[in-house]
Amino acid sequence: MPVPDLFAEGLARGWKVHNASQLEQDLELETDIAIIGSGAGGGTSAEILSAAGFRVLIIEEGPLKTSSDFKLQEPEAYASLYQEGIGRMSKDAAVSILQGRAVGGSTLVNWTSSFRTPPQTLQFWADHHAVIGHSEQDMQPWFEMMETRLGVAPWYVPPNANNDVIRKGCEKLGLHWAVIPRNVRGCWNLGYCGMGCPVNAKQSMLVTTIPATLDKGGELLYLARAERLQLKNGRVTGLECSALDDRCVQPTGRKIKVKARHYVLAGGAINSPALLMRSQAPDPQKRVGKRTFLHLVNFSAAQFKEVVNPFYGAPQSIYCDHFQWQNGVTGPLSYKLEVPPLHPAFAASILGGVGRVNAQRMQALPHTHMMLSLLRDGFHPQSPEGTVELRSDNSAVLDYRLTDYGWDGVRRAFLSMAEIQFAAGASKVMPLHQDADYVTSWAAAKKLINALPMERYRTRLGSAHVMGGLAMGEDKQLAVADSLGRHHYLENLSIHDGSLFPTSVGANPQLSIYALSAQLSTALALRLQQT
Repeated sequence: MPVPDLFAEGLARGWKVHNASQLEQDLELETDIAIIGSGAGGGTSAEILSAAGFRVLIIEEGPLKTSSDFKLQEPEAYASLYQEGIGRMSKDAAVSILQGRAVGGSTLVNWTSSFRTPPQTLQFWADHHAVIGHSEQDMQPWFEMMETRLGVAPWYVPPNANNDVIRKGCEKLGLHWAVIPRNVRGCWNLGYCGMGCPVNAKQSMLVTTIPATLDKGGELLYLARAERLQLKNGRVTGLECSALDDRCVQPTGRKIKVKARHYVLAGGAINSPALLMRSQAPDPQKRVGKRTFLHLVNFSAAQFKEVVNPFYGAPQSIYCDHFQWQNGVTGPLSYKLEVPPLHPAFAASILGGVGRVNAQRMQALPHTHMMLSLLRDGFHPQSPEGTVELRSDNSAVLDYRLTDYGWDGVRRAFLSMAEIQFAAGASKVMPLHQDADYVTSWAAAKKLINALPMERYRTRLGSAHVMGGLAMGEDKQLAVADSLGRHHYLENLSIHDGSLFPTSVGANPQLSIYALSAQLSTALALRLQQT
């Protein structure tokens, strides 16, 4: 039975949707609330604010792609659904950064892992960053609300072989492991979540909150890049956008002006700070774009005699957090362990090697497992961190500094991953590093990893989690917005995305953004209804 295309059905019912690439003249739009960004923060806020009776306009830079467009083909998906055609990198090109850019944002392409913000993180924000109203107890009802809304529950289908390596290795070593909660309903277990869900099982903003907003009379504008906010006397008076072509590459020359009573910034932890910079928003303490954090990721590959087929099945279903809080909150850089799916194009690029070496590694792909570490950034004075900057063309880039403290965490994560892989029965293991190859024993792996130079470009690094840059908190010396997401110096601008986080989360951040945005947008609706 064919899967219904929710957007085709909605457009037939009269949804108000503007494709900026098709504009033949400039456009002006008016609304109560303009939401810049359609991902976890923007989509959640849109549904709650439209349900409260406000006219809502969602503005998205990327294209509108729906279930009918998702063909599970890497070249097509990567080029159309990710920031910079999946080519976004740190300023020095040492770290690959995966972020979504389409209607639904990163919720469209993530691997569905849904964790609550760890209580240690929430307490650290209160103790060190003057954040109020976000304790574990405060956030519990908002987590419960969004888990119910988006079908978040532990994945009780047996894990694929790729994920089961963590379980087997951890059990052999006596380490803690657990099942990952996923935001899915009726999942077909295909394993291609990063290319858009063709069966609408992933409960992304594309199939949940955005349709709900449009059903309430909200509007969607896509292929429109938010260029700058117009500011006057401590208020936002308008938003200027540029229309983009249907490939989301070149401006068409058409302009869109948006007038609203209130503006919600939800473009993510690189694009949101960049918009404020382009707009020359007030920033007396020079905090915009500062303390931008990643869950820096390094990888370990392994070969097994049995077939792993790391491209099939739920991409992430088992995790290990044994090392996450082992040394407290502010000790040596700690990490959480998960696995990525290995589809051919991604595998060919990350496994490394050229010519015959790469061909041999790809030939062995059905027997290949990979593990990754999410390094928890931002809790220590020597922790790595980044700064969002503008290039000469006013586009955004993250300048991310790597420190000895950070490299120590990368090395220890390599060791943990290799030990677990060998304990799970791997015949050989390879840390993904320019100077490494497969080794056939845990003793050899320890010797290799301890001798590797921890350097940029030699160590393969990435991240799909960017956080911070517009930190929340009650101290204006530290924060851009208060604990309710209200910009400290612009009275009708709120921030509802992961840029508010004063540190990284220490867990896959989508559920943290859902819950935070639900809390903040509910409070915003009450304020606007009273004025």
